[in-house]
Amino acid sequence: MICPKCEAEYVDGVSICKDCNVDLITKAEFERHLVRHADWSSVFSTNERYEAEMIKANLAGANIESIILSQKDKSFPGSGDLSVIKVMVKKNDIEDSKNIIADIIK
Repeated sequence: MICPKCEAEYVDGVSICKDCNVDLITKAEFERHLVRHADWSSVFSTNERYEAEMIKANLAGANIESIILSQKDKSFPGSGDLSVIKVMVKKNDIEDSKNIIADIIK
């Protein structure tokens, strides 16, 4: 059993985290909620954070979960690979996401 809040592991038979006072979940339940890079794909790239946030908000409006992966280095003033910000969605949402983004960018 694992605490979903602090991630402490407990032996079987314990049902509440002694530190967080929340119900424990099974290891399988916990792993279903982990964010794994392999489960996500980039659908939009920019070097401006506000553009990524705008795309994310539009995807959320369509009930598509997305995350922003920023590789932007504030100490590096130029563009290129060091200033890429990506909007990523789960692989099963790629097609719908790209259609929504295409409508926004028109």
